[in-house]
Amino acid sequence: MTSIVRSSTVSDILRRSAGRVPDRVALKFAGRTWTYAELDAAVTRAAAHLLSLGLRHGDRVAAYGKNSDAFLLGFLACARAGLVHVPVNYNLTGDELAYLLQQSGSTVALVDPALRGNVDELGLPLKHILPLRDSDGSLLAVASAGEVPTVDAEVADTDLVQLLYTSGTTSRPKGAMMTHRALVHEYLSCIVDLDLTDGDDPLHVMPLYHSAQMHVFLLPWLAVGATNTLLEIPDPADILRGLAADRHGAFFAAPTLWVALANHPDFGAQDLSALRKAYYGASIMPGPVLERLRQAMPELGFYNCFGQSEIGPLAAVLRPEDHEARPDSAGRPVLFVEARVVDAEGNDVAPGELGEVVYRSPQLCLGYWDKPEETEEAFAGGWFHSGDLVRLDEEGYLFVVDRIKDVINTGGVMVASREVEDALYTHPAVGEVAVVGLPDEKWIEAITAVVVPKDKAVAEDELTRWVKDRLASFKVPKRVHFVDDLPRNASGKILKRELRDRLAGR
Repeated sequence: MTSIVRSSTVSDILRRSAGRVPDRVALKFAGRTWTYAELDAAVTRAAAHLLSLGLRHGDRVAAYGKNSDAFLLGFLACARAGLVHVPVNYNLTGDELAYLLQQSGSTVALVDPALRGNVDELGLPLKHILPLRDSDGSLLAVASAGEVPTVDAEVADTDLVQLLYTSGTTSRPKGAMMTHRALVHEYLSCIVDLDLTDGDDPLHVMPLYHSAQMHVFLLPWLAVGATNTLLEIPDPADILRGLAADRHGAFFAAPTLWVALANHPDFGAQDLSALRKAYYGASIMPGPVLERLRQAMPELGFYNCFGQSEIGPLAAVLRPEDHEARPDSAGRPVLFVEARVVDAEGNDVAPGELGEVVYRSPQLCLGYWDKPEETEEAFAGGWFHSGDLVRLDEEGYLFVVDRIKDVINTGGVMVASREVEDALYTHPAVGEVAVVGLPDEKWIEAITAVVVPKDKAVAEDELTRWVKDRLASFKVPKRVHFVDDLPRNASGKILKRELRDRLAGR
């Protein structure tokens, strides 16, 4: 009983908002509208239904679907029932999909009917495959009507609530074990450091399977009682129309989506004057793109959200008032995060010197699911090792140089891929770019730029001259490849591992 009295779980977030503002609209999706009271009741019905399938405390439930009210219901129902939610990238199929389902030990899968075939063809011994929506007997249908039962599951805030799988941009994804307590702490950090209020009227478009949209924005805004609008997929034209027509005041997008919005022909034509808060994160924003956005919308407050899945995922924020002086900074650590920048031996580096940022925080995961060696390595020395190469200035602002694994060793000199990418982004013909290092007998790794050009044609030597005019000669790409698009996951991160393999012929 004492754990209930002092409860601080993800499920309590919605229940408490429903108690404060029961009749306020909590969520809009595809013509459906849920008040806070209605959403809370639906979560209880869905939780009871999952428990009726024979699931026990701590069992894993995979969720494989695009954005919908049903996807949110599935997560909150698992939280209320004492189950562990496993969100799965809806773009995964075959071996990649099978890996997440098997590695997590999921016994039940909540699946969009349109994706059901991808699960069936794997032939895995799942006990139940339950449709999320658009089907009789779906989780959404069960949750939408009927008596509101009593759910007796006792859930402690130290229990696991979700396995957040890392992006897997450099290796196989790992399941970060998130507790209720970790996420609730993270929600409070988001509310405080991102200035989230009940009047923001946010639009949500990034995938809910990813921690940024779910845990930095949707759940924290539900905690403060905001009205949230959700789109199924992040289509730039639909986003611009929605922002203008419905006068949304806040919006988050990954940098790749901000690039697509800035390059869209409707960008300058739509009235975005209601927008007051613009959030970006989940990967590094190219500096030239950010500058174009700030010039186009000077009244808009931009927030840079930096972190990673293992910390919930928000670790640091660059607030709007800091953008003028430090537009290339990731900001300072949020409310519940303590950060240091250390060398390879774990010693603090001086301000301005490069090192790895490490964290201590109640927001952190317990470790990686069924991967004790990786967990021990990540938490060596009592701090979580992020894998991010950064520098810290005298006032405590972080500047992200690169992922340590993305730094290129060219002729024995270390070059940050981001620095070369930023130089290329200033060229008017470059739409998107990723820079990687490829094995080379002479250079160890040859700096290689992979460019998605805009409509304007551009030659390789023009781009290399462009970089040479802006950076030291050893940072100039040895090769430039032109492609129609870059491989990336649905959260917007460019898959540099896949690019390296493709260009190296692996």
